[in-house]
Amino acid sequence: MEPIKLILEKLDYLEQLIISNNKEILSVEELEKYTGFKKSYIYHLVHFSKIPYSKPNGKYLFFEKSEIDEWLLKNKSLSDDQLQEKAREYVLKKRNI
Repeated sequence: MEPIKLILEKLDYLEQLIISNNKEILSVEELEKYTGFKKSYIYHLVHFSKIPYSKPNGKYLFFEKSEIDEWLLKNKSLSDDQLQEKAREYVLKKRNI
């Protein structure tokens, strides 16, 4: 691919990314860029109701960015330090009961 065409494609990608980062409601294409998930995987998640979405008039899919952020951070793994702190808090709480 010639360098100028590659640069223009990258600029277009960055422009779309900036636009989608400033929006609260995302389309499938914008969600694809926002998350890095392939479009087919997004449709798979929607089909099995694994991701929060809206489908007004039963046609187009839309995603609320804040809900997507929350969904992406679900089932978060804690670091060893965080687990030790939770264990310490639990033990202290049990002693005070």
